[in-house]
Amino acid sequence: MTPQIKQRIEKIKNGQVPEGYKKTDIGIIPVDWNQTKLGLIASHVLEKNIHSDFKTTFTTSATKGVIKQTDFFDKNISNDENISGYYIVQENDYIYNPRISVSAPCGPINQSHFSEKGIVSPLYIVFKMNGDMGKSKYIESFFCSSLWHRYICEIANYGARHDRMNITNKDFFNMPIPLPPSDEQKKIAEILAMQDKIIELKERKIEELKKLKIYYLSKMFPKKGSNYPEVRFPGFTAPWEQRKLGEVLVSLQNNTLSRADLSFEQGIAKNIHYGDILVKFGEVIDVKTESLPMIADEAIVAKYKSSFLHNGDVIVADTAEDETVGKCTEIAGLGDEVVVSGLHTIPYRPLQRFASGYLGYYMNSASFHNQLLPLMQGIKVTSISKTALQNADILYPKSGTEQAAIGTYFRSLDNLITLHQRELEEEKQKKKALAQLLLTGIVRV
Repeated sequence: MTPQIKQRIEKIKNGQVPEGYKKTDIGIIPVDWNQTKLGLIASHVLEKNIHSDFKTTFTTSATKGVIKQTDFFDKNISNDENISGYYIVQENDYIYNPRISVSAPCGPINQSHFSEKGIVSPLYIVFKMNGDMGKSKYIESFFCSSLWHRYICEIANYGARHDRMNITNKDFFNMPIPLPPSDEQKKIAEILAMQDKIIELKERKIEELKKLKIYYLSKMFPKKGSNYPEVRFPGFTAPWEQRKLGEVLVSLQNNTLSRADLSFEQGIAKNIHYGDILVKFGEVIDVKTESLPMIADEAIVAKYKSSFLHNGDVIVADTAEDETVGKCTEIAGLGDEVVVSGLHTIPYRPLQRFASGYLGYYMNSASFHNQLLPLMQGIKVTSISKTALQNADILYPKSGTEQAAIGTYFRSLDNLITLHQRELEEEKQKKKALAQLLLTGIVRV
């Protein structure tokens, strides 16, 4: 970043208008940029699916954009009885979902790229850009940024629903939009699209690594009825040992902890029901991708039956509303004073010595998890009993060296995935910074 740009940013932060810039409702922008209102360059889409001609229901989210409801929820929430009141969405139309989340604090605005017509709930606002603006990548980039959030927050009425922005159509279409010269709009969109491509490649790499991990989890542990895995490290040929879980692991009693028990500074709360959450007290737990966060503190951990665990102990999720039932986490490398929530979890301690990491990876493999599927009960909330878990088979190589090699391999793979996830987050932050600089004209192109 050049000294000139740094100076410009500093002036704008202090409310000063740099030379060549002007103050507008949208903020300080270059003098050769225009400011308009959304309603002057877009049209409100109000056509309804009166005759129920269209069945494909769309939804829109901050992380996935406009997506078919069946892909987002794995089922249709809408049905033939209510879709007649839904709005019809065409390719390039925009959809505003006023529901707020961690990823979309003002709700997401996304453009549909489906060639087929679809429908959306009347709780959404649908609009299309006029004329050539309909295919403007600049406008799409603007709505993917946070630059319009301040306006929405200022005019929104939260009402009774704390998770939803309550905005009138009039206020929504009065939203101020900065418009650079057309050539600059195109260049800005191209730069941000390049950054999107980098992000997409990083995401693809992470997915490939996750698929690789799933593949080897299915190959490096024996299938049902066998004591030999399909893939082994060189030098190991002996059959694996097979025992019942209750013969090699003992379940621990979940005890309610007092505040005195939780006084140690490095305590870590863990709740695998929501996907391997590791936090120190006081840090934010992002419980789900698109839900409001909660704070891990002593009061929350003490509220549920909890246990102190040690390295080598494992925790199994016994109740959940999704596929995490039966998911296992091994405590490794976290010290000997780890706290696990007793809510929907069963903690176990090995009765014999296993190499670090082995049990955690084996109990998350298809070899172990497929045993649990027919034992799970319930529909919306699925659970598995402690008795059923006790009778599940545990397979392991007698050689501690082979156990260690397996644990090391998957740990290295996990570390590589984590590294790419950090790089992905850096690229996402870079895009946010680019959008802030380019879409405000602080950096000209």
